[in-house]
Amino acid sequence: MFKKILIANRGEIACRIIKTARRMGIATVAVYSDADKDALHVEMADEAIHIGPPAATDSYLVIDKIIAACKQTGAEAVHPGYGFLSEREAFANALKENGIVFIGPNPRAIAAMGDKIESKKFANAAKVTTVPGFLGVIENADHAVQISDEIGYPVMIKASAGGGGKGMRIAYSRDEVAEGFDRAKSEAKSSFGDDRVFVEKFIVNPRHIEIQVLGDKHGNVIYLGERECSIQRRNQKVIEEAPSPLLDEETRRRMGEQAVALAKAVDYDSAGTVEFVAGQDKSFFFLEMNTRLQVEHPVTELITGVDLVEQMIRVAAGEPLTIKQSDVHLRGWAVESRIYAEDPTRNFLPSTGRLVKYRPPAEGHANGVTVRNDTGVYEGGEISIWYDPMIAKLVTHAGDRATAIEAQARALDEFVIEGIRHNIAFLSSLMQHERWKKADLSTGFIAEEYPDGFAPLQAHGETAHLLAAVAAAIDHVLNERKRLISGQMKTQTVVRFERSRAVMLDAQRHDVIVDDGDSVLMVRMEDGSAHAHRLTSGWAPGEPVWRGLVDDEEVAVQVRPILNGFHLSHRGVAVNARVYTHREAEMAALMPEKVTADTSKALLCPMPGLVKAIHVVDGQEVKAGEALAIVEAMKMENVLRAERDVTIKKVLAKEGDSLPVDATIMEFA
Repeated sequence: MFKKILIANRGEIACRIIKTARRMGIATVAVYSDADKDALHVEMADEAIHIGPPAATDSYLVIDKIIAACKQTGAEAVHPGYGFLSEREAFANALKENGIVFIGPNPRAIAAMGDKIESKKFANAAKVTTVPGFLGVIENADHAVQISDEIGYPVMIKASAGGGGKGMRIAYSRDEVAEGFDRAKSEAKSSFGDDRVFVEKFIVNPRHIEIQVLGDKHGNVIYLGERECSIQRRNQKVIEEAPSPLLDEETRRRMGEQAVALAKAVDYDSAGTVEFVAGQDKSFFFLEMNTRLQVEHPVTELITGVDLVEQMIRVAAGEPLTIKQSDVHLRGWAVESRIYAEDPTRNFLPSTGRLVKYRPPAEGHANGVTVRNDTGVYEGGEISIWYDPMIAKLVTHAGDRATAIEAQARALDEFVIEGIRHNIAFLSSLMQHERWKKADLSTGFIAEEYPDGFAPLQAHGETAHLLAAVAAAIDHVLNERKRLISGQMKTQTVVRFERSRAVMLDAQRHDVIVDDGDSVLMVRMEDGSAHAHRLTSGWAPGEPVWRGLVDDEEVAVQVRPILNGFHLSHRGVAVNARVYTHREAEMAALMPEKVTADTSKALLCPMPGLVKAIHVVDGQEVKAGEALAIVEAMKMENVLRAERDVTIKKVLAKEGDSLPVDATIMEFA
């Protein structure tokens, strides 16, 4: 077994690999760029080597720097994680030439399967069912349009060396192919150093299902069940689960055996994933093979009990698999949510900055539920513009799907992030969605269910009652604290507080009566329903999450102080809560509302980023939907379009500018 390994990656996957290596008694070496000098993976590793400036093309993607770090530290092997160099045949070969072991598949397998074009050719030759498409070299945008016309719309344009949704576009028309081709090539070049793309038929209403395979250097290959990854946005996975609610045992077996046959054909000898696009009728087509560890591997680990990173290390060291196919049993259900630094209310644009608060839910196993949080950040750390915006992967495991979803919803309620925008409210709303709960899934789920983008859910019905009750309970604790500070005594002869309260949830008023018991607070609604909530909690002022029992049910509500009140979020609902006496509520209603500044005549930079292109000039008339500019952030190119017909008054930014959020790019007449 290796004594020391180097992790050629960063962020949560580097931290994840370090944890397993530490458990196995293997020393670890981290590499880092200027932007990552204070990163968590650098702190966790036994040693750390600086490899260059922030841009991945100058640091994490430079093979010679990784090899030099291995030689400097005496690392015997390299785990590439995912992304970066994980699927580069040249990297595996370079390590081999320098006597360093690659903790991944052999170079032949990477060449055959890691390249999306070659993998489809190989699958066709192996008689694996594939999606119709064009696998040759596409010369230019006109050639891509011609191919798409022959295949039939819609089509998918994909980077040959791609992954993670980068260098990928869906096109429904010739115009969209022409634009998508250029964007896909550009993203592929910047993300993977390879601008080749291919075109294939896009299956309407598809599901994305992948089979986890594991092979060794002795000819043994098994499959570890499947993952459903159909909840995607812009072809980037958002929520994954295992197993898939679509598959039955027979379909699972056929998909698994096909994946194993493909892996054996290239002598696959590590952890890898064979991805399929599946129809609602359980038909399936080979999509691609990822010759690396997948982002979503934790759900497979939780339902099988197999540590995939450990298996990769043991296989790379020459050990045979000790797990046979008959040993693989799927136990329970696991759900994974990807926590991103992005603003769902602004079309999911990336967000950067400092994590003022970062308080994930407690990990562990209790009452049949496991909570796991894979992360590479810490409170006080910075989310930079240079890398993928994923903050963490929150995973829950339980005996069945419904319980795992409920556990995920509760864990999201307890996940506190402040200082940057994030997608927790959006993920929470997904957990509440009836279509998701019914497993009526497709890769178009988010686009179909959130056609106008995401806005926090509104408080109504029982949720409004619950939040009003929690707000009253928080206010009660705060008032009790104030009375103690002021020296008021609690006696039977002193009226301690006015029992009637008006709880404002934004503009929604709920009149309540609060009864204080020894350890229980009763909050009765005065809306004619005679509904009362029984609350118990140990919450103290300053805690970011109110945890307690509401009518004997466990509840978690995030609490953030605001002027004269507090911001509450729970299950995707976000409200500003203020608790008044009735007289205070009457006075507050007379206060004028603040008028926000008019920004309708300017194009503002939606996130910190690099201006890649300006498509207009001063005085130009632009139609709604036309591209105005392209801003790159976190390896993704964001096309900013005109929301209506406008005339450009003045362009203030130029290509190459690095802009902060809300900087004015151009003004409209």
